[in-house]
Amino acid sequence: MKHRQGWLDRGDCRIFYETLGAGPAIVFAHGLGGSHLSWWQQMAHFAVRHSCIAFSHRGFAPSTAPADGPDPLAYADDVAAVLDHLGHARATIVGQSMGGWTGIEFALRWPERLEALVLSSTSGTIDFARLSPALREQLARWEADAARERARCEAAGFHVAAGARMAAEQPALHLLYRQVDATSAGLDKAKLRGRLMATRRRDPHDLRKITAPVLAIAGDEDIVFPALVAEPLAAACPHGRAAVFAQTGHSPYFERPQAFNDAVERFLAAR
Repeated sequence: MKHRQGWLDRGDCRIFYETLGAGPAIVFAHGLGGSHLSWWQQMAHFAVRHSCIAFSHRGFAPSTAPADGPDPLAYADDVAAVLDHLGHARATIVGQSMGGWTGIEFALRWPERLEALVLSSTSGTIDFARLSPALREQLARWEADAARERARCEAAGFHVAAGARMAAEQPALHLLYRQVDATSAGLDKAKLRGRLMATRRRDPHDLRKITAPVLAIAGDEDIVFPALVAEPLAAACPHGRAAVFAQTGHSPYFERPQAFNDAVERFLAAR
């Protein structure tokens, strides 16, 4: 199976990418606790029929960062440049958490290049609190409960994006999650998290512009992103659907890879 690693010079930084397989392109965009390494369970699965592309966002090892740190609104431009570099006119984008910023912005800037979009535990730059007035009370309750659970996880030494269930049921996987996160230990993630939240301001009506199929995935035990947003997020898209996994935290792709891969397979097959 064809495998390639390389670098792309973006002027203010260098982007590391890895490709596996051949066929229609799928780009995997990782979250704040990840890197190109996060997608090992998806790359191997989808490379049988696809050209799988994993990359490390600017600032995440081994990619380099601009002098003032990464701007999440530059992520989509980086992906477009990587696709150009690799000779792909179109692609499916799979974005986890922070990777949703990449996916949403790519979808809105280059709709003609998007085959499909998977949003895993994310609304990207869309302000999900504005999806529906009915959500506000539910979101307030979720945030109070999630804040307590995040504090318990931190006190117990659990990665909040992995969650207590992964730590208890799959301790080796939880350790690997931590190890991947630690590869970018030099990045100021608190500062970047602030930039992410500051740019999550798009009106949900912008979702109507995404005419490609959209799949919103969430884990029902997520304490970082509210799973209750998945259904209304999908409903706001012209061709959206949702999948909520039981007994799953913030990282379905990592914690429940078979269920995640199967859901994405069915989604792509039904387009």
